[in-house]
Amino acid sequence: MIKTLLLSSLYPSAVRPIHGIFVETRLRELLKTGEMQTKVVAPVPWFPLKGKRYGEYGLFAATPKFEHRNGVDVYHPRYFLPPKVGMNIAPYTMAMAALPVARKLMRDGFDFDLIDAHYYYPDGVAAGILARKLGKAFVVTARGTDLNLIPEYAYPRKLILATAQQAGASIGVCKALMDSLQALGADPAKLHTLRNGVDLERFVPEPRAAARQKLGLPLNHKLLLSVGHLIERKGHYVAIDALPLLPADVRLLIAGGGSERAALQKQAEKLGVANRVQFVGVVPQTDLKWWYSAADALTLCSSREGWANVLLEAMACGTPVIATNIWGTPEVVSTPNAGVLMSARSGQGLADAWNALAAHYPTRADTRAHAETFSWESTTKGQLELFRCLLRPKKAV
Repeated sequence: MIKTLLLSSLYPSAVRPIHGIFVETRLRELLKTGEMQTKVVAPVPWFPLKGKRYGEYGLFAATPKFEHRNGVDVYHPRYFLPPKVGMNIAPYTMAMAALPVARKLMRDGFDFDLIDAHYYYPDGVAAGILARKLGKAFVVTARGTDLNLIPEYAYPRKLILATAQQAGASIGVCKALMDSLQALGADPAKLHTLRNGVDLERFVPEPRAAARQKLGLPLNHKLLLSVGHLIERKGHYVAIDALPLLPADVRLLIAGGGSERAALQKQAEKLGVANRVQFVGVVPQTDLKWWYSAADALTLCSSREGWANVLLEAMACGTPVIATNIWGTPEVVSTPNAGVLMSARSGQGLADAWNALAAHYPTRADTRAHAETFSWESTTKGQLELFRCLLRPKKAV
C-alpha cells in the first residue's frame, strides 16, 4: 500500500466546491484502485475577515481548517501571501504552513511514502522544501499556467528548475507542458506525460430536447456554451464578439462566476447582442452534463490552458467543441469528431470555426466515442507505476 501526502492549493473545499476539482478527480480515481492511501494538505492564503464583501479572500477566511471530504481527510493550513512580494515568498510560507501538519500526521501514524504535489509554483516548490526537511520523495504535476506563464518571471523560473532537478519526477497533464519544462533545462528522463481523463459515468449524453426542457432553454435555437471563470484568460469576450457574425438563431450560454461579468454584459449590450447572451452562473459539477447535453457546441476561447477538462466533459456528453489552438488542446481536439480548432483567437476565428463545424457536424455517438479514448484507466495505472518506481530501493552500483 502506497501512502501519499497530496499537497496543493488547487483542491476543493466546503466553501469552494469546484475549485481545483480536477485534482480531486485524479485522486479519486487513484483511490478507487485500493492500492493507495492519501491525506490532503491544501493550504489557503491567510485573511482575517469572512464575508461576501471580501470576495475570494472572504472565502479563504471561511475555509475550514479541517474537513473530511468524499472519504479523504483534508487539512487547510493558512500561509502568508502579502501583496507585491507574495509571488516570490509564497513557496516558503506555504511550506512553513504545511510542515506542522505533515509532521503531526507522521507522529500520529500516517508516515507517508512520498509527497504528491499539484501545480508547479508555488506548490511544487513548497513540496520540495517539505521533502528536504522530512526526508521524503516527491513528484510534481504541472497543470498549465504554472509552466506556460509563471516561468516568464526570473526568480520563480529559477525555483521551478531547481525543483524539477530535485524531484523524483515531473508529470505534465499534456506533452506541451513537459516540452516547456525541458526547454527550461529540466532532465528529460524525469519528465512524464499523464493526461487527465474524463469521468465517463458522470458525463454522459442526455437527450438534447430533454436537457433543454429541464434547464428552461429554447428548443428552436442553436446554443453555444462557454464554461469557465469569468476572467480575461478564459476569453468569454471572444465568444460575445463572435455573436454578430453568427446566424441570428445562435444563443450564447456563459456558465461561471467571476470579476468580469459586468464587463461582459456591457460588451454584449454595446454589440447589440445582449438578448442572445445568457449568464447562468456557477454550475455544480454534478449538473454540468445537462448543460453540455443541451448545447450544440462548447467553446473554449482561452489564451492559456494546460489540459482543459471541460473539453473532454462536453465530448463525453456527445457535444463537439470549438477551441483555441493552444498548449495541450490540440492533443484533445485531435479529430473532426471532437470538434474544430480556431484559426485565430478572435470573434471571426470562432465564427469561422462554427461554420466549419456546422458543415461537417459529427454524430453524438462519434463525439462520445472520441471522449471514451480518454478514460482514467491508463493515467491511474501510469501514476501508480511511477510512484512504485520512485519508492523502489535503489540497487547498489
